[in-house]
Amino acid sequence: MSRPQRVLVTGGNGQLGRDVRDVLAGAVPDGGVPADQLDGTILPPVQPGTFEVLSTDIDTLDLVDRAAVHDAVEGFGPDLILHGGAYTAVDACESDRDTAFAVNALGTRHMAEAAASIGAHIVYISTDYVFDGDSDRPYDEWDDPSPRSVYGRSKLGGEQEVRAISGESGTVVRTAWVSGAHGANMVKTVMRVASSSPDGVLRFVDDQHGCPTFTADLARAVVRLGMDRRPGTFHVTNQGETTWFGFVQAAMSAAGYDPARVEPISTADLDPPRPAPRPKNSRLDNAALRLSGLPYLPAWQEGMARLVSALSGAD
Repeated sequence: MSRPQRVLVTGGNGQLGRDVRDVLAGAVPDGGVPADQLDGTILPPVQPGTFEVLSTDIDTLDLVDRAAVHDAVEGFGPDLILHGGAYTAVDACESDRDTAFAVNALGTRHMAEAAASIGAHIVYISTDYVFDGDSDRPYDEWDDPSPRSVYGRSKLGGEQEVRAISGESGTVVRTAWVSGAHGANMVKTVMRVASSSPDGVLRFVDDQHGCPTFTADLARAVVRLGMDRRPGTFHVTNQGETTWFGFVQAAMSAAGYDPARVEPISTADLDPPRPAPRPKNSRLDNAALRLSGLPYLPAWQEGMARLVSALSGAD
């Protein structure tokens, strides 16, 4: 192109959106792979000026308002839409079904429809919650979804809208167990609790298994898949698996706290119980990346170390 590619980002103030914005600007997100180590990763360094970005969030674009979505898309004229805007309060979705489906499913319908009207490519960010968690192996992109929570059903609804409207051209990126330098997440929670209660015990479930993902790495994959206009579904996580118990132990160790302060419990022992059912198996096989010859994201332990260093203000 003779001009910068125009990219519309939804959910631009969220933890993934903030890192997507940095990547598009040619910067390294907080907790990201250093610029001099990016060769061989899923996305080489981006030259500043490659993209012209319009970032939106709930305060500037109501996804439920069809006219507003069309006006924003048609007014900016993006070549690419990275659609990460969503209602992600998993437990709140259980008691607020209409909002979950209005934002995650209907809002995605509006965005996909607007994208199609101007020929823009759309990348939709989805979740491991589209699976029931009963499999004894990691889920690949061709496994049938069977969500158990309202959140999972609404996000699956968004996937269905993209496929129905974009046909073979849209991209769905499923990810899981997301943490980043911006917004609320488990790593920040652990560091806050460990610091505020130096001798306290932390109890986390050891019977939910997943693949942690760090937004500084995920953002690069999302941009790469969007730039390539790769159609279909991709599972994108950092490599390796653990339980929440193991994840928190690793966060504690990376932050300089004693990991022995973390004790394992079962999901049944959670007090109070969580309103939304969690998949016991959230492991996602990044099969489409592998079979496409695209690089994996780094090991989750590496992403954890970088994120904790960034949050700690380390050099």
